[in-house]
Formats: sequence, structure tokens, C-alpha cells
Amino acid sequence: MNTSADNAKFLQIQQVVKDFAGYKAVNNVSLDIAKGEIFALLGSSGCGKTTLLRMLAGFETPTSGRIVLNGQDLAGIPPYDRPLNMMFQSYALFPHLTVWDNIAFGLRREKLPKDQVAARVEAMLKLVQLGKFGKRKPHQLSGGQQQRVALARSLAKQPQLLLLDEPLGALDKKLREETQIELVNIIHEVGVTCVMVTHDQEEAMTMTSRIAVMSEGRFLQVGSPAEIYETPATRFVADFIGNVNLMDGKVTVDEPDHVVIDCADCRHYVGHGITGTLGMPVTVALRPEKIVLQRDKPAGEFNAAAGTIQELSYFGATSVYRVRLASGQVIAVSMANTERQRDDQFQRGDAAWATWSPQAHVVLTH
Repeated sequence: MNTSADNAKFLQIQQVVKDFAGYKAVNNVSLDIAKGEIFALLGSSGCGKTTLLRMLAGFETPTSGRIVLNGQDLAGIPPYDRPLNMMFQSYALFPHLTVWDNIAFGLRREKLPKDQVAARVEAMLKLVQLGKFGKRKPHQLSGGQQQRVALARSLAKQPQLLLLDEPLGALDKKLREETQIELVNIIHEVGVTCVMVTHDQEEAMTMTSRIAVMSEGRFLQVGSPAEIYETPATRFVADFIGNVNLMDGKVTVDEPDHVVIDCADCRHYVGHGITGTLGMPVTVALRPEKIVLQRDKPAGEFNAAAGTIQELSYFGATSVYRVRLASGQVIAVSMANTERQRDDQFQRGDAAWATWSPQAHVVLTH
């Protein structure tokens, strides 16, 4: 009988290293993933995320460390005997088989009785809402429908763990956004534990409960999408997730409940203490949506910088302004378009003050 502690450590990655002739593609990573969780490995090309996924699948063998799934050490177990399934970006559907036969393929290889195969395939078709498409061939389906067939085939064998390799990479932006929600709903309905690899931060933040940001074979930060976005642990994470303005400065006031950081264009009053020392160099991270533009100089000496509107881009729901400050640094400001037409809209060349609250900053020490 599984306890809650067992469920919290359903998949355990313990000090895993993958060394390719002296190059550590995965460098001593450890992680526990809970039963039923959708977890993302996020990072740019070459960061080690796909190598780690391939070790989970059994296509690569760790140089050292252990991978344990539901109490079972996966060392030495070949891919086809592991209680998991992997869905590739290309979907890898058999073009000569119907949708029905594609989903049935793995079940038939396991020599399940015909009635069980039929029942499982019909259940999967219903789950992915493709009940009317069973007799079609893959080329007769849209990209989103092919993706759901691949998912149905992956889930048909009732794996303990589902691995997704850039699952929506072949879809266009609008379809990808629609399919993200469908995919999450299906995975939650089945209750399967899922690890996905993606370089798309929006995809990771939309679909998953937790994210590991990877770089050079290591985990830089593991946390919920909100934690990763609002409280990045390093400059790399802040810059990689979403858009951010980074201002270098030094601590000039260091109190338990606040700090003051002097940068080239402004003085930051940060409404909390930090782990640091007076005079130390730091980087202040400010998200574009946390900044407000105004025409008049604000009262007080903190959290405001004067500049000139250099560029503006209209995106419907938001407008993004690029503001050149006195030092030459350009910061991005994102403001919601809450009204159809505004009389006070900023234009290129306008002088403006960028302002923000004492709670808007994240102070990065590395």
C-alpha cells in the first residue's frame, strides 16, 4: 500500500550524471516527482533536458546515480520493459495504419485479448474526443488531431509514467495554445504522472505544476511556475523566464525590513531585507508589467526613472513601450489596454517617468 510519502517520491532521480567522453550532459541532478504530477524540464538547446528524459526512458544509461519509479530501480531494465511510455515531437504515427490500429499497436504487441484491445482503444478514442475518426489514416487528420492520437496510443498501455518530448512543437501558435489545455485535462483525467521536456516557457508554465530550469546539465531552480517567475533564484532564470529588465547596482542601505540599491538611473527602495552586505554588487530584476508610465515626475526619490519613449508595440491586450533612460539603458514597460481608446497614449519621442512599487523588485546576488 502506497503512503503519501511514497506518492510524493513516486519518481526519484538521485545524483544522476551522464558523461559523454568527459562532457557532463547531465551533472549530478536530484529530484523527487509526486504521483500524478505534470513536471517540466525547461531549458535551451544543449542544457541536458532531453538527455535526462532519455535516461528516464531507458534510451541512455546514467554514468552514475539512480532512477527509481514507484519503488523500482530502473537500472538495467530495457526501454520496452519499463512501465512508462514516451511521446515524441514527431508523433511517430504509422502512416499506413488507421487511427484505431495505431492506438491498438502496442496492445497487440503485448498479446492482449481482442476484446480487451477493442475496449481499451474505444476508451482512448473517447478520452481524446476522436471517436468518429477511428477509420481515418493519420494524413487525413489535422496536426492537433494527430497529436491526440499519439497521446491516446501512449496512454493505451496504462503507463505509470508518461514522457513528453516537445509535445506541441509541431503545432502553430494558436493551435498549440488550445491543445495545451486539452492535453492537461486528459492527463489529469487519466491520473498518469508526466514529465515533459520543452524549451517553450509559456508551454511549461501553462501545463505543469512544477518546473526545473536547466542549464549546462544542472538544475538552476525547481519550483511552481509562479515561484520561478516571481522569485527567480539567479540572473539566468530571471532572464530566461518571461521578459525582465535587469539593472546593476550596489546596496547602499541594508536593513532587516528594507534595502536601498543605487543604480545608474535610479535609487531602488526594496520593501524587504536581503541576504547580503552593505556595498555589495547586486542586480535588480523588474518585470515589464510591474512598471507604470506617467508624464509627471513622481514625489520622492525612490523607484522612478526618467526616460524617453523609443519604441512602442501594440499587441491588443497590452502595449509594450521601450524607454531609453539617461544612462542609455533601454527598459521594457508593458501596460494593459483596459480601454479601447485613450487620450493620454504615449507616442515615440515622448518624455516619461517609469515608476514601480517597493514590492515589484527581485534582488539577485548571482
